Amino acid sequence: MKQEDAVALTRALVQIDSRNPTLSADGPGERNVALALGRVLEDWGFSVDIGESDRPNLVARIGPSGSPAMMFAGHLDTVGVEGMTHDPFSGDMTDGRLYGRGSCDMKSGVAAMCVAALTASQQSGSSAARQIVITAVSDEEYESLGMRAMLDSGIRAEHAILTEPTRLAICPAHRGFVWSEIEFTGRAAHGSRWDIGIDAIRHAGLVLAGVDELDAGALQNRTHPLLGRGSIHASTIVGGIGMSTYPDKCILRIERRTIPGESAEDSIAELQSICEQVRARRPELNTTVRLIAAQEPSDVGIDAPVVRALVKALDEENLSAPVEGLSAWTDAALLNAAGIPAVCFGPGDIALAHAAEEFVPVDEIEKATRVLTRVAVDWMLEKD
Repeated sequence: MKQEDAVALTRALVQIDSRNPTLSADGPGERNVALALGRVLEDWGFSVDIGESDRPNLVARIGPSGSPAMMFAGHLDTVGVEGMTHDPFSGDMTDGRLYGRGSCDMKSGVAAMCVAALTASQQSGSSAARQIVITAVSDEEYESLGMRAMLDSGIRAEHAILTEPTRLAICPAHRGFVWSEIEFTGRAAHGSRWDIGIDAIRHAGLVLAGVDELDAGALQNRTHPLLGRGSIHASTIVGGIGMSTYPDKCILRIERRTIPGESAEDSIAELQSICEQVRARRPELNTTVRLIAAQEPSDVGIDAPVVRALVKALDEENLSAPVEGLSAWTDAALLNAAGIPAVCFGPGDIALAHAAEEFVPVDEIEKATRVLTRVAVDWMLEKD
């Protein structure tokens, strides 16, 4: 494989099935693609470490050992392929697009960052004073176990760029999410016994009306300059026994998308407040609010050094340098929480991630590679 060819590397990675086995029962996981990428990077002169587990992380370094590092980060797992309208692992190229599961999310980004790090090392030569660390992790699509394990192992960097699909926009911030459930306890009774039956589903409806008021009211007044407002929606509802029976239980599950400054604790408190307001009118309301899972939002200042470095590189490539918020959650939140300022920048459109038709524009892979190369060269030549 030609060393400077990020498009060829993208195709090679897309052609390796790395579906997350937690999301797809027959998914093989990330080991095969990690090993394949590791062999390429070793041939290119990187020092490479791949874990021994079935679902390993890949960590590769280039540049002076022990020197300050900039991290280029990505994930190797993909979601399932059900319903796709084209061969998910072909890597076919048509009309300037490269197709396949993971082409957009995010094997093109991984390829671009690897080629950029290599090219920057070649251009820096013996003058390089700093290193680039490549992290290609597992399980981002489910629980981010790979990134958590990598951070737990002690790997750190001064800054990080995650090459998630952003359409070559710089994304210093993204929303978090909170998954919660409310269990409503009623009292089963024959449908004719209104005097003793307590309708758990109807109580859920009253609380849902409060959720609607929260979404249409208070959440619209709390905004972030790049992300706008947070949101809340009902995800699932389950309850009832039969047509002629008052339902004794109902479980409502809710997703809250949070902006920086909002926490999981805040979200749970919002739901508890709604329940208390309903209970003031309906004392028989019996609810239990539980947190299922949560991921924090991510936020880096638009004047942060890593943002300025990307703006400079885009300008030097005569490309626009929009600074935007990203709608989806990424591992950037975990890096920021660990004290590593992390932003997203990469080829592809997040709207095509997980889609029935997934592709990445070939020219975006090439542009992303050139921009990341400039960022990496400036970093490697910078003196402390």
